[in-house]
Amino acid sequence: MQKPFIVGITGGSASGKTTFLNKLLASFEPESICLISQDNYYKAREHQVKDLNGVVNFDLPSCIDEEAYAHDILKVSQGETIYRTEYTFNNPNVVPRQLEFRPAPIVVVEGIFVFYFEAVARLLDLKVYIDAKEYVKLQRRITRDRIERGYDLDDVLYRYTNHVAPTYEKYIKPYKNDADIIIPNNFNFEKGLDVLTTFLNTKVKV
Repeated sequence: MQKPFIVGITGGSASGKTTFLNKLLASFEPESICLISQDNYYKAREHQVKDLNGVVNFDLPSCIDEEAYAHDILKVSQGETIYRTEYTFNNPNVVPRQLEFRPAPIVVVEGIFVFYFEAVARLLDLKVYIDAKEYVKLQRRITRDRIERGYDLDDVLYRYTNHVAPTYEKYIKPYKNDADIIIPNNFNFEKGLDVLTTFLNTKVKV
């Protein structure tokens, strides 16, 4: 098996990474691409840090099991299949799935810290940054967290102001210039998606 081409995709919270990823994955046959999302590597809630008001901060690098994440990416790149239980963001209405990460010509590594984590960043062949304005990200975050994760509006705004925004400024935005491709996503990302898809198709055909 050929060594997979590993693509790292990052951007601020609610920059539209999930929607972008879904369309990217849909552009390839399932056996040609594998997605390994940082979201499934959160540490257990009891190991998370609380802020000064006692609210758990899920937007710090320490929230993620960086070692396990990098380990699984490496193993998949070496031809191994990895299994992991889906992380459901403590939503009691969601039954976690057993995820299977299979080797493929293209491996997509996604998450807000994939450029920041050195052990992960070293494995990337291409770095893609999804960019969006702050008001757009906030609007998307409100919608997502209320519907998918069951947070009320006050909770969403508190977390965005005290956790999400500071993390973006410290751990995500400074790495924007490390990206090989920056894709604006305030309204749509179709042109950027087309460029990336066309390029990655050359890696599948090698």
